[in-house]
Amino acid sequence: MLALLGFTMVAVFMYLIMSKKLSALVAIMLVPIVFGIIGGFLTELGPMMQAGVEGIASTAIMILFAILYFGIMIDSGLFDPLIAKILKIVKGDPLKIVLGTAILSMTVALDGDGTTTYIITVSALLPLYKRIGMNPLILATVAMLSMGVMNMTPWGGASAMAMASLGLDASEIFIPMIPVMGFGLVWVLVAAFILGKKERKRLGVVELNSTHPSGEHAELAATAMMSADHKRPKLVWFNFLLTVVLMASLIIDFMSLTILFMIAFGIALLVNYPNLKDQQERMAAHSKNALAVVSIVIAAGIFTGIMSGTKMIDAMAISLVSIIPESMGPLLPVIVAFISAPFTFFMSNNAFYFGVLPIIAQAAEAHGISAVEIGRASLMGQPIHVLSPLVAAAHLLIGLVGIEFGELQRFAVKWALGTTTVMVIAAVLLGVISI
Repeated sequence: MLALLGFTMVAVFMYLIMSKKLSALVAIMLVPIVFGIIGGFLTELGPMMQAGVEGIASTAIMILFAILYFGIMIDSGLFDPLIAKILKIVKGDPLKIVLGTAILSMTVALDGDGTTTYIITVSALLPLYKRIGMNPLILATVAMLSMGVMNMTPWGGASAMAMASLGLDASEIFIPMIPVMGFGLVWVLVAAFILGKKERKRLGVVELNSTHPSGEHAELAATAMMSADHKRPKLVWFNFLLTVVLMASLIIDFMSLTILFMIAFGIALLVNYPNLKDQQERMAAHSKNALAVVSIVIAAGIFTGIMSGTKMIDAMAISLVSIIPESMGPLLPVIVAFISAPFTFFMSNNAFYFGVLPIIAQAAEAHGISAVEIGRASLMGQPIHVLSPLVAAAHLLIGLVGIEFGELQRFAVKWALGTTTVMVIAAVLLGVISI
């Protein structure tokens, strides 16, 4: 009975958010409460929800300060010299331009926000693509490939949801995934090289006339971002070193990621914007993005708290285990890694990570596979997920570049699938997931 109730709850939750009857934030709180009452747990729901929210509080705080930190880095102009340098180096060579697109997009994507990544990458490079006559689908594809890998960071969304739904810490999922992501980024560069090579063969190396209006537009795209009042070009090296120290500290794992980002954000804000009014403006500028991500993670505590407290997740896992052939049990991490691609394409990350993943993880434990492995595996479908029409940033990208969604999907899907495949192979070879 509990298993049936649980599967019904997940189905209702997925239907409501996929059909846009309710927002994910509202559905993830209210749906489990309703089904908890139906299951006869009315008087026990309070402690269950409290326990769930407390369990993911640290993750939510870490995500909040990570988003604010990278927002400050972008505001202060940390990436502006890189943009200017890329435009100076690539000149009229299509191969260099595509490789530059990859380097720029994967660097800017450090903040985990697709909207910011696409806006900066397209505004800096689209004029150059148009000037030379390059295929704009390549610009959009390479930016998406970079975002597909970088979205796996704890502050990128998917990892946060996986951690929240499985009750895991960022160091358990993210730190072992860093080398896997590294292989994914290498594949992005390989894909960019192949695409750039084809464009160079088609167009040749174009001599750019710096007096050409489009050429001027490209240069302005690189420098316009430096002229805003909140830019801090004199602090670029300080911000770079601070970010390097932060990344190194994350890898060493000598302190909680939550505390590291809180400290780094405090230092970055104080040094870059010592004026109190400027600090308030910068925090307000990123509060919308931060609130959207953090609120859903906190709300997920209610969902996971009720699923665990009522034992619905246990009953669902038992029923799922019974239909999985014994011979396929050890292959579950690899299976999850690949099926997460279509799952997160046809449904939102919210639906997959909060509705489907906990059930799979619980079932995997019956085969001796930890929830940590399943959590890591579930992230590897993100390169396909970013191509989904359910992703708002994807619509922004096609609008900026001026292409059709279906056209982009057909062009990019094989490269995105390649990213997932490379990361799965790397994860198996490195022992990040077992087989």
